[in-house]
Amino acid sequence: MNHSKQRPIGVFDSGVGGLTNVRALMERLPMENIVYFGDTARVPYGTKSRATIETFTAQIVDFLLEHDVKALVIACNTIAAVAGQKVRQTVGNMPVLDVITAGAEAALSTTHNNRIGVIATNTTVNSNAYARAIHRQNPDALVRSQAAALLVPLAEEGWLDHEVTRLTVREYMKPLLADGIDTLVLGCTHFPLLKPLIQQESAGVKLVDSAVTTADAVAKALAANDLLNADNPAPDYRFYVSDIPLRFRTIGERFLGRSMEQIEMVSLG
Repeated sequence: MNHSKQRPIGVFDSGVGGLTNVRALMERLPMENIVYFGDTARVPYGTKSRATIETFTAQIVDFLLEHDVKALVIACNTIAAVAGQKVRQTVGNMPVLDVITAGAEAALSTTHNNRIGVIATNTTVNSNAYARAIHRQNPDALVRSQAAALLVPLAEEGWLDHEVTRLTVREYMKPLLADGIDTLVLGCTHFPLLKPLIQQESAGVKLVDSAVTTADAVAKALAANDLLNADNPAPDYRFYVSDIPLRFRTIGERFLGRSMEQIEMVSLG
């Protein structure tokens, strides 16, 4: 077997949310080895300066390159918005996929009326990254972004079908539905966990799950570069974090949808 095909995919995030991307990759590419890094000691990134985010990101990328990864997945919307271009410049020809690019492309191929909604964290909304990515391909699209920060702790709490979460989603969706959107991008790695509830509160709107669309983009990129692993019935999954908070395994396994066997703490910087 070609060694380059056996090399792992590197996935990284500012914390635990990127595990929804790992879950989607496991389902879409079940024979791929995966190395995940979550910067749990320094989360959240959204309150930090561009320079700090770029520094932290460079440290994570260096760590993953030491693991001989064949592709990188930026599972964090904040990192993708702030440092995505710098990551691509650093790694050269290696495939680099990110949730914003994949989500924007999927939204454009899904919408019929060119009215697209985005729910995300405050930082991602303020960066206007989704709107820019969508308008690069279709300047006529109407993009309405809604910060939905309260959904992050609710997802981590496991309140996936709780009345409090339902009312919160309903409130956040009001202005987007009033604008007549027919497509909604789940622009935060936590939000795929809430997809069934969000769909119930968004009748007639098609949801774009950035984790799923990013996994599809990874599959295409690996195929295009002849890097798909087609002979690996027992893939290796490794999880690295910069801190292991008390509830990390509980939250992590909820996001991943399975038990986490190999969790190791490493210090960067």
